[in-house]
Amino acid sequence: MVPQLVHILRTLVTTGYSTEHSISGVSDPFLQVQILRLLRILGRNHEESSETMNDLLAQVATNTDTSRNAGNAVLFETVLTIMDIHSAAGLRVLAVNILGRFLLNSDRNIRYVALTSLLRLVQSDHSAVQRHRPTVVECLREPDDSLSRRALELSLALVNSSNVRAMTQELQGFLESCPPDLQADCASGILLAAERFAPTKRWHIDTTLRVLMTAGTHVRDDAVANLTQLIGGAQELHAYSVRRLYSALAEDISQQPLVQVAAWCIGEYGDLLLEGSCEETEPLQVEEEEVLALLERVLQSHMSLPATRGYALTALMKLSTRLHGDNNRIRQVVSVYGSCLDVELQQRAVEYNTLFRKYDHMRAAILEKIPLVERGGSQADEEAKESKETAQLSEAAPVPTEPQASELLDLLDLLDGPSGDAQHPPPLDPTPGGALIHLLNLPCAPPPPAPIPNLKVFEREGLQLNLSFVRPPGTPTLLLITVTATNTSGGDVTHFICQAAVPKSFQLQLQAPSGDTVPAQGGLPTTQLLRILNPKKAPLRLKLRLTYNHFGQSVQEIFEVNNLPVETWQ
Repeated sequence: MVPQLVHILRTLVTTGYSTEHSISGVSDPFLQVQILRLLRILGRNHEESSETMNDLLAQVATNTDTSRNAGNAVLFETVLTIMDIHSAAGLRVLAVNILGRFLLNSDRNIRYVALTSLLRLVQSDHSAVQRHRPTVVECLREPDDSLSRRALELSLALVNSSNVRAMTQELQGFLESCPPDLQADCASGILLAAERFAPTKRWHIDTTLRVLMTAGTHVRDDAVANLTQLIGGAQELHAYSVRRLYSALAEDISQQPLVQVAAWCIGEYGDLLLEGSCEETEPLQVEEEEVLALLERVLQSHMSLPATRGYALTALMKLSTRLHGDNNRIRQVVSVYGSCLDVELQQRAVEYNTLFRKYDHMRAAILEKIPLVERGGSQADEEAKESKETAQLSEAAPVPTEPQASELLDLLDLLDGPSGDAQHPPPLDPTPGGALIHLLNLPCAPPPPAPIPNLKVFEREGLQLNLSFVRPPGTPTLLLITVTATNTSGGDVTHFICQAAVPKSFQLQLQAPSGDTVPAQGGLPTTQLLRILNPKKAPLRLKLRLTYNHFGQSVQEIFEVNNLPVETWQ
């Protein structure tokens, strides 16, 4: 049927059937749309049919009038068909350019459709979509929240190592003025992009600090831990970081994640804060009393959470070994919280008081700076060391054969009689099952690896996400993850997009998904393949971002998968 459909559509585009079916100069757009939808179904996963319709789709895309809505409708169906079939590379670029023109249209609905379609294409045609980045960034300033949300999602998907500085600057400007319901997504997206593509550690620290100062209450829960680990691992930036954080804390103590990081940093590196001026920052003269007063202000503020007060109390305790003045003021503050209503703060204060009273000689050693290592680094190093030691031991220790067998027979001879009449058996095979292998005269092959168990990582309102794992035997550093989305609810999940991120030591490649709709009531699941290269065989962490529509509501979920089976990386 494909050649016949192609002929009908080509006739419609070039000559038209009749004027009574023409709308705004477009010949029978309803029939054109229906034919394009049917071609999309017939060309999907069928290369021969796709080649037959490639030239026609290019003709429709270049000859359709875009000044009226009827022409835009035909063009949009053409773009969808090009995206779904085995189309040529040049044709896909043409489809992306059509969507780029849609972004300049005055109709908000057309701009929304273009942003949604580009978001689907960004994984498979990243470079083509990248050309329209300035136009996408302009859409961030749309007054319509739905448009700005789609523009934000697409902007975050376009961030890479070559444009991370410019894109982060644009996104931070948007973060300062965006609606409150978009601040969490924008802040989380900036932090994730900075973690993946940061050109330098200092830029990473500055970017994270600016996000915390602008929208600290909307960041992910792990933002504080990530930033403290980043600062702790950058020894050359300790003085710079503590001065930046002290200045930010002195200006604003309402952003709780910022206050927590600042309190931690002041407690760890308070001695650097009181030293001479740092070359990378403006001269800042700070007295010991000012630092203590600022931390007391955090403790007494009604805006401080119990966790924030815990950070401040620990920072004061650590400063008792970093500062050179009298510790009486610190002891008084700590003793006050020995009767605090919050159990965690009370216990912490009581323990610190005991440290002052009974174990003062050990206080300096207990409150030393925390040695920080990269996540998974120590474990991986230990395993590599263990494997190396095992190899050395196996090389150094010879395999016990005849001498040990002779000693065993000599020992038995003491019980059974003289050893001269004993018949010595052949040497023992050190490998398990060796006797059976020799009996059958079969080559000794290693057993096949055990299958890696599947993992359920997400479930909400009937939508469930499962991960299955395969490690090709020939490439031990490669892990194939199949993401399977199933839907047992009564409504379809539409516009389903799954995005993933891994730490810098890994290489991630996302394949195109099998579809963007997860049918209701246990219909055909949607799958997507992730190829992860792990050259260092480090423990795997995976961050997933799901975007979809369900029961008429737009849903976005960002979560981290830390409980992956050890077989995925060992």
